[in-house]
Amino acid sequence: MGTLALCSHYSQLSWKRSIIVALLLFHLCCLQVWASCRILRCNSDFVAVTLDLGGSGGGGGGGSREGGNAGYCSALRSYAMCTRRMARACRGDLAYHSAVQGIEDLLIQHSCPRTGPTAQPRPLPQAPISGDACIYEKGYLQREGRTPDYLHCGVFGDPHVRTFRDEFQTCAVQGAWPLIDNEYLYVQATSAPMRGGAYATALTTITIIFKNWRQCIEQQIYQAELDNVPAAFVDGSVTSGERQGQHSLSVHSDLPGRQAEIRAAHIGTTLVVRQSGRSLGLSVRSPRAIAEAFTPEQDLQLCVYGCPPSQRLETLPSPSSSSSFSSSSSSSQPSAAAHAHCAALLPARDIYYQACLFDLLATGDLNSSTAALAALEDARGMISDPNKVHLLLVGKADRSSPCLPLILAVAVLSERLVALWTGKYL
Repeated sequence: MGTLALCSHYSQLSWKRSIIVALLLFHLCCLQVWASCRILRCNSDFVAVTLDLGGSGGGGGGGSREGGNAGYCSALRSYAMCTRRMARACRGDLAYHSAVQGIEDLLIQHSCPRTGPTAQPRPLPQAPISGDACIYEKGYLQREGRTPDYLHCGVFGDPHVRTFRDEFQTCAVQGAWPLIDNEYLYVQATSAPMRGGAYATALTTITIIFKNWRQCIEQQIYQAELDNVPAAFVDGSVTSGERQGQHSLSVHSDLPGRQAEIRAAHIGTTLVVRQSGRSLGLSVRSPRAIAEAFTPEQDLQLCVYGCPPSQRLETLPSPSSSSSFSSSSSSSQPSAAAHAHCAALLPARDIYYQACLFDLLATGDLNSSTAALAALEDARGMISDPNKVHLLLVGKADRSSPCLPLILAVAVLSERLVALWTGKYL
């Protein structure tokens, strides 16, 4: 009897230890995902902006859209944008949700449109800068004695993402998603379903915000929409940030209305926006130090981390009802015609070839294949090492789980539960 009680007591202790170990491993695995909530940063930025407005933001703005409250509405939109960036890190935080609700109430109270210009806190006074400080590459060469390491990101098609880390994913995202969100640059893409495709989505809007930086530039915004890829910023200018006869920002186009190239010399970054078929695409070349200049709460960036796991598509989609590019034996596989078409454009059987097949099957539109071709051409121009241009898809079996210790712990825990229930220790 004593032996039975001792075994039972030991089983209970082992069971408790197993729970503790599993919870600890779960915490360690997910700690890198849970960033601290910094809603106070949003609050302080909003206060800094509204201090310059005096009492103008407190009046009733009831008649016209914005009216005399234009500055206050811009501050509210900046406040709202800041809270959206914090959404993942601040999930469940009462102060965060109170701020979000407060912003909504103030937008309604002051008749502020939810889209429009945004405001930023007044920059702190800084010492004058000299020489080539607003030309990133020259400054880096002077400091380090070499050219910077560059990273490439491409977003195109349905949409497909090649991240700065050379990972390739196909996403099911819809709505507005940040592609880049760092201390110098904010890029957002809006995706919407395409007519005629069961799974097909397309990038319909790309917004690029160049943030205030020292004495090189003031905030500048570029926005492209489907069938309207302008060769100018939203204020109509084609250059910005003039210093010693040179411009930190410039826009030019080889195909007005369909393609634009934006060069940001002060951060050594080039962005190409183009329309291919019925979808926009973006290609970015940026120095590693710029692309990685972000804080823990800026953790939702498709160009850095890829799509959220719940939004990733691992297999080819069901074909469009009008698609002639699916095989008769398996409606979810490309036909010989699809393979032949993509192989003619993209001989290398890499991610761009696979993206071409994906888009053909999803849309049934031959023009959709041009997105992968354009993305490949951009990659060739932006990646200095030709051997790194082509990426091969990695099979599921080759992908390691980020929380493998947790999976193993759960397996051990499950085995212990089964043993307890079946009376193994008795």
